[in-house]
Amino acid sequence: GVKLLLHGLCSNTTVKSLDLKGNNLRTVGAEALGKLLRQNKSIRSLTLEWNSLGMWEEGFSFFCQGLGANNFLQRLDLRNNQINHQGAGELAVALTQNASLQELDLRWNNIGLLGGRALLNCLHRNKSLKRLELAGNNVPGDILKAVEQALDHNQDREAILSKAQNQVYILNKEVLNLKDEKNKQFLDFMDTVDKQKEEKAKSERVSAARVSQLQEALDEQHSIMNSLKAKLQMTEAALALSEQKVHNLGELLNTMKQEQTSVAECHFRELQQQKQESADREGKLLHDLSAASEKNLLLRNQVDELERKCKVQQDQLFQVKQDLATTTAELKLRAVQAEERLEMEKRRFKQSLEDMESLRVKEVDHMTQHIEASERSMQDRIQRLETIRISLEEELSQVKAAALAERGQAEEELLKARSQARLEEQQRLEHLEEKLRLMTESRDEAQNCCLKQKEMVAEAQARAKQLSLHADGLRRRLEELQQDLNSKEEEKVTEVNKVKVELQEQIGHLEAERTAQDGLREKIAALERQLKALSNNHREALLDKEGEISLLLEKLRMKEAEISRVREEEAQRASFLQNAIMAYVQGPPFGTHSSRK
Repeated sequence: GVKLLLHGLCSNTTVKSLDLKGNNLRTVGAEALGKLLRQNKSIRSLTLEWNSLGMWEEGFSFFCQGLGANNFLQRLDLRNNQINHQGAGELAVALTQNASLQELDLRWNNIGLLGGRALLNCLHRNKSLKRLELAGNNVPGDILKAVEQALDHNQDREAILSKAQNQVYILNKEVLNLKDEKNKQFLDFMDTVDKQKEEKAKSERVSAARVSQLQEALDEQHSIMNSLKAKLQMTEAALALSEQKVHNLGELLNTMKQEQTSVAECHFRELQQQKQESADREGKLLHDLSAASEKNLLLRNQVDELERKCKVQQDQLFQVKQDLATTTAELKLRAVQAEERLEMEKRRFKQSLEDMESLRVKEVDHMTQHIEASERSMQDRIQRLETIRISLEEELSQVKAAALAERGQAEEELLKARSQARLEEQQRLEHLEEKLRLMTESRDEAQNCCLKQKEMVAEAQARAKQLSLHADGLRRRLEELQQDLNSKEEEKVTEVNKVKVELQEQIGHLEAERTAQDGLREKIAALERQLKALSNNHREALLDKEGEISLLLEKLRMKEAEISRVREEEAQRASFLQNAIMAYVQGPPFGTHSSRK
């Protein structure tokens, strides 16, 4: 029946505890138990009291082999099973292979001296066994003390390992938290940098758009001035042509007058000489006079046409003046629009500054709340520790001599806990102070960025003012040009030269603005370098913290080396004790031993 039951439990995954006390298990049962221990992975406690398993050597050896192959059983009860020193040796071999068993009860068996030695030797290799009961087995007291010491060492080692694991786990958590916080801070910093870059790009775009608009306006003014210059040149050419025509006509009139006078003199001279031919010649002269009169009429018509052309040119000049007035009005409207845009940008900057200040106030409030919550939690922990200390003192007052040692241990633990709590509080306070410092630094950086943006706005305003002044100057110059156009024609050349000089100055101003934009680009490059330097500093800090973690790991390794050294020393002491016991057992009789003493 036990064989069938254990065969069914081999594949079970829910049973945690199995009690087979007083069931008269034999070789078949012991073999089934060995198979169960090899295959089952869920049983943690096994009770086999009053089963006489030690009487069946083959079955018990198979059971010990299964125990050595199991890595899940934690408690084993083998009381009153008639286990002798051979069975104890097989159990010792199994315990050297097992790494999960923590409690083993072997009371009221027949282990004896040899079995006790075997179990003591196996404890040097087994590091998981914490409790081993050997009462009622005829084991000497020295071996029992050595076994207790080995178990105490195992318990101390496991406590130290658990503490070290807890410390490593806490340190890993803190490192992960620090990494997360640093990553968050770095991401926030990168977000702020990206925002600043976007804002700078926007401001650059706006400034570029403004510069392009102003350059377009200047190009339009240049085109207008070029068109005016072309019109002036055309009018000058037309006037020169008209003057040349008038001069030619005057010369023709003078020649005609000279010819008339010469003809009259010839007529007077020839009248005396040739009276007969006077009639014919007078007819010819009348004909010539009619032709001259016709020529005079034609010349007068030409003069009238030239006067009409002059009037048309004056009308064109009036239209040009009107065009100049319209262009000045358009420039005024554009200046008003530019001022409105500047005011809108000022309002946006003010709103962004107010948002930044509100975010900073919120973050400071959140940090203060977090600090208060941490202080409350630490006070609660201290109160709990004090309540635990009071309860321990009440229990220690009831105990007599043995309680004094426990009281000292409890006080040491309380001091350690308080020191750990103080250290944790100090670490948290330092961490919070670092956070506050970082927040203040970020606030200062934001303020510096705001100041820089204000300076940029002031520079843009100054540029707008300069541009408005340039526009006013251009208006004044246009008015001067209009006055100069109405003035004499001799001053036109000088005014054109002045306009050329002014255009060269404007080109110089535009080049100065371009150099200012280059300076802004250099500032942006410097800011990007600073960002790279900050990222390098963050990386160096991370590397430093990783170095600290490596130092802590090396300290843990050193502690493990010390623990191994202590174990080796204890093993040497146990070997010395074993050799002494062997020498004592194999020595001479009682009388000679006393004489040697």
